[in-house]
Amino acid sequence: MHIYLPIAEMSVNIFLILGMGAGVGMLSGIFGVGGGFLMTPLLIFMGVPSPVAVATEANQIVASSVSGVMAHWRRGNVDFKMGTVLLVGGFFGSTGGVFLFKYLQSLGQIDFVIKLSYVVFLGIIGSLMMVESLRAMFKSRSKTGRVSRGKLHQHNWLHGLPFKMRFRKSKLYISALLPLGIGFLVGVLSAIMGVGGGFVMVPAMIYLLGMPTVVVVGTSLFQIIFVTANATIFQASLNQTVDVVLAVMLLVGGVVGAQVGTKIGVKLKGEQLRGLLAAMVLAVCLKLLFDLVIEPSDIYSIGVMGGH
Repeated sequence: MHIYLPIAEMSVNIFLILGMGAGVGMLSGIFGVGGGFLMTPLLIFMGVPSPVAVATEANQIVASSVSGVMAHWRRGNVDFKMGTVLLVGGFFGSTGGVFLFKYLQSLGQIDFVIKLSYVVFLGIIGSLMMVESLRAMFKSRSKTGRVSRGKLHQHNWLHGLPFKMRFRKSKLYISALLPLGIGFLVGVLSAIMGVGGGFVMVPAMIYLLGMPTVVVVGTSLFQIIFVTANATIFQASLNQTVDVVLAVMLLVGGVVGAQVGTKIGVKLKGEQLRGLLAAMVLAVCLKLLFDLVIEPSDIYSIGVMGGH
């Protein structure tokens, strides 16, 4: 059963899109990521134009994140004060990112920038997370679980920055500039890459801020809701790249999947969660890198045909 997408200008299988939405929503609940790092490339692989995939995916991220936050909030695993500071930075980042998106689109470089951004960010973050999670798993087997947790929170020059705030839920007393900066970067990624930024946010909250993993997931989803909603509104009004039909199907699947994912996530250890997320991040990165390497000849031949 197919349905036509007016903005993407193509037909897609309804059940395939619903299934993809549910799968990515499940990841949202398990890992505290919006799931855009996986869904946006999947939509691009299906043939949806990159600008439409990026802008539309933000809608699904909002829905699955709201669903995931509600489940984590009921368990008391959301640091609202930390989330608010993160989303202030995210608002500024996502707003600036949409204008950068429009500029790159006017240059005709947006497709290349989106794919290259994914390869670079997913490659770096996936590799770092995989190394750390494997190290933590080996340590937890040979020693007590406390040792791996203690190593996550190392004090460095970043913790000496001014404007310190106390975050009681996360048991932290750190500079507000750290979460503001992380939020800003994630906001830019949200606009350019169609991601909630959880794949950057979650490791940054654990390793840079030193937050407990159990609080990180719910807090990450909380700020993702508002940052991606802001990016979506700007994308729709400024760039007209949001496909409502596609967004609704992804949204329905995402909400259901997030509730299931949250129940699965609480049964896994922190290092196991990080290892699984790292494996998925690296798999998507390799597929995108492969496409970047093999596609230029096809794009060139289409360009030549268009000239005749």
